[in-house]
Amino acid sequence: MDSFSPTGASFDDATLAGVAAGPSLEPEAALVIGNDERRMHVRAYNYWASLLEERDFPSIEDLDPDSVADFSAHSVLLDFTAGRDNPATPYVGAAIRAECGLDGDVATIAGVPPRSLLSRLTDHYLQIIANRAPIGFEAEFVNQRGASICYRGILMPFSSDGETIDFIYGVINWKEAADEPKEGSAPLIASLAPVDPEPAATVPHLSWNDGPLHDEGDGSNAVALVLDPEAGLADRLCVARASAEVCKAQDGRSRAALYRALAMAYDFAVATRRATADYAEILDDAGVKAQARAPMTPIVKLVFGIDYDKTRLTEFAAALSNAERCEVDFGGFQSFIDHRPGGLKGLVAAERIARRPATTEAAVDPRDALRSVASMRLEDLATNQEFALVLTRRGPSGVLEIIGLVHDDKMVERAVRRIG
Repeated sequence: MDSFSPTGASFDDATLAGVAAGPSLEPEAALVIGNDERRMHVRAYNYWASLLEERDFPSIEDLDPDSVADFSAHSVLLDFTAGRDNPATPYVGAAIRAECGLDGDVATIAGVPPRSLLSRLTDHYLQIIANRAPIGFEAEFVNQRGASICYRGILMPFSSDGETIDFIYGVINWKEAADEPKEGSAPLIASLAPVDPEPAATVPHLSWNDGPLHDEGDGSNAVALVLDPEAGLADRLCVARASAEVCKAQDGRSRAALYRALAMAYDFAVATRRATADYAEILDDAGVKAQARAPMTPIVKLVFGIDYDKTRLTEFAAALSNAERCEVDFGGFQSFIDHRPGGLKGLVAAERIARRPATTEAAVDPRDALRSVASMRLEDLATNQEFALVLTRRGPSGVLEIIGLVHDDKMVERAVRRIG
């Protein structure tokens, strides 16, 4: 199972991964789950989003081997064209093959070793089909060698006809957890779907609970995602993007889904202030520039997509900026917008008013200054124009006095047209 070729392009462990291939790669060589690997999932999502081109799903024909080289060893392609119950596995990266102990070809998910990392994908790929959007996940389980494995990943839908999800591309990394956690400490992440008789109690950085924002209809019944205080920027961005994808899938008809996505975006914005270096890398990876005058604009571009409707992005950025202006706490945006008269439009209007230049009630009336200006004689006006516009005032004696020449061609033209 070293290659797949939906368009004739070959994916193999030498050219796709760019790393040593085959079972000789030991599990200990697998990536340690940290900020770099979280950013790897962000890069994978950015790649997926770059292929959308205003479609619901990228075409499987656009999946380019050269563009996924930095995470191909930790990637897997699932093919559902023959059915959803037992997808084919036309490509499994070298690092995943080593972790699962795959010595030969495995044609389908059913053929992978029980209790291996790949067997856990069945807990997630049906969620992506149901929700029709990328999902992120992380969990801990005991593998086929009896080792406790912490893993995280992202699954992204592809389509051969633009409507049906018949391929899923996933990027996964992992590390072997400590055998005995110290007393009073919690393991890194929780099991999303326990398969062990006595799974260890764990605390998740991110919990999906029935799939990302699983919803039964208008968005009001969607299950909220939960992030602990230690979750990194990549985790928060992944959750915010998943929320935005659900909102976009409903064409913005669900106010609940939109407000939830904005709430996730606001929390991500707050978190960027504590991790400025990571945020700069995320912006650079996405090709988005920071904006000092409009700091929320790159936030909404990252969450909703650079190509999303610009008018809507401007509104979203204004709403987040107003929450920041009002010093809304981390996690408080949902309540803030729910209780705001007018909801989103109310926040946008309030922010636009707040940005207007301040005016002082004690502003000087220019008429006061003109009352003391010296009058002029008509023959002293400095103009060679055929028609000129002058400003006069009525003096103390009741006689009109010339006090100035109006140097504005447009105003002169309007006066000529009006009087003429």
